Amino acid sequence: MLELIAFDADDTLWQTEDLYARTQDRFEQLMAPFGQAQAVAQKLRQTESRNLELYGYGIKAFMLSMLEAALELSDGGIAGRDLQTLINWGREMLTADVRLLQDVESTLAVLSRSHPLMVLTKGDLRDQESKLSRSGLGGYFTHTEIVSHKSRDTYAALLAKYHVAASRFLMVGNSLRSDVLPVVELGGFAVHIPYYLTWEHEQVASNATDTRSYFELENIAGLPALVERLHRL
Repeated sequence: MLELIAFDADDTLWQTEDLYARTQDRFEQLMAPFGQAQAVAQKLRQTESRNLELYGYGIKAFMLSMLEAALELSDGGIAGRDLQTLINWGREMLTADVRLLQDVESTLAVLSRSHPLMVLTKGDLRDQESKLSRSGLGGYFTHTEIVSHKSRDTYAALLAKYHVAASRFLMVGNSLRSDVLPVVELGGFAVHIPYYLTWEHEQVASNATDTRSYFELENIAGLPALVERLHRL
């Protein structure tokens, strides 16, 4: 029997990647005097990847990377008012409405009656805590863990902390790299619910996964039935 079900937050419980995509489009328009859209987008991706170990994940890290990319693309010539615009966009992202994905709340309501649930997500602590609070979902979760990254060691440490065997653990998320592969390697269960937008860093090659080792759902509404199936294994 499953003893703990964990959920990624961004683009599993609520929409996030759309917000980043819209801001990136605005960034490309703002930087049009300094380069074509493709080159601007590539510079931003490279800057984000380079800063990942320093800044981690989240909106604040994205905002810092936009500022750095803008300065590099313009060779320091970008106007101060445009830098302020980038900061304002970051603030807008931090305070944007939390938009729940379809069937999330009803699914959590069902599962929370029979299982302890956990939010297990990456990103900035304050930002993720704020989104969880504003989402109205906090009451469904017994535990909240916000981590800097998700690796096999991260999951192993958390399972040890909560005294849960990997074979009794289920992770639900939209990223094969972060939410599925490390859990499967530990011997746990994982459910992949793809989101139509996926950050490039979270993508993996199609031949890097074995679809027999995890489950895939089109929508979170199918999760309670899958959990029942797992109990019968």
